[in-house]
Amino acid sequence: MLTISVENIGDLALIDCKGRIVRSESVFELRDAVMSQRNSRIIALDLYQVEAIGGGALGMLAFLQRWAQDREIELKLFTPSPSVMDELQRTRDNLTLDIATLHDMMRILARAKHVHSSHHHHSAMAA
Repeated sequence: MLTISVENIGDLALIDCKGRIVRSESVFELRDAVMSQRNSRIIALDLYQVEAIGGGALGMLAFLQRWAQDREIELKLFTPSPSVMDELQRTRDNLTLDIATLHDMMRILARAKHVHSSHHHHSAMAA
């Protein structure tokens, strides 16, 4: 069972995943969630509450990383849970996945919020 929620902050899409990404329908849910954010500049997948990840999901992450690169989108994996991190490390040699630390993520969030708020500021002045 996988629950996905998406939050958009400026040009950042934060995709929060909870549960397990093992069965193929979960893998496709993940794909659809990421691909639906094709207008974002950064897509961050929060994997902190993912208990288990399967080979299919890892393959999908690699596919999505390439899909994002083709569109000049940054796809980042954010705070993977220990079990997910183990899987990622195991496949690290053949998959190039961008894993963001909490520090990276705070910087990205701060930047997105800053861009977002300054953007709002201008529209308020124009009104």
